[in-house]
Amino acid sequence: MNKTYSYATIALFSGALLALMIQLNSQLALLNSPLEASWIAHGLGAFCAYSILLIIGKKKLNASAIKDKKAKWYSYLGGLPGAMTVMLAAVTVNSELGLAGTLSLALLGQILFSLIVDSFGLFNSPKRRLGWHDVKVIFLILSGSMLIIFAGNSL
Repeated sequence: MNKTYSYATIALFSGALLALMIQLNSQLALLNSPLEASWIAHGLGAFCAYSILLIIGKKKLNASAIKDKKAKWYSYLGGLPGAMTVMLAAVTVNSELGLAGTLSLALLGQILFSLIVDSFGLFNSPKRRLGWHDVKVIFLILSGSMLIIFAGNSL
């Protein structure tokens, strides 16, 4: 199979899995609270990751290459926005915004943040100027998000 089609298939599968996870997590938040739902989701994720590591075994992991590299201090902050995202997604899916609106706004936020990081060269990334193509992408995603949010509420 062509490498491009493989990546597209993986991206579509990941997007469907994300939508399913947010929907299930929001249903769990209805029964408990968004904080408890986030704890359960992250606990299950940690358990599954640990199980996969046990199945793979230590032989296949190159621990000597990992030990030599030190992570930057801000690398450890990734879990905090992730947990907040799970909690906020559980709250917004259960509101009038719905699942599609939540996912579209999350996508828009990720793209805007990545453009800010690229344009200022944050986190040791190379600086990149904002181009016309970037503006078109933001406009199209923002328009689609607004259509999903406002047209979905009027139906």
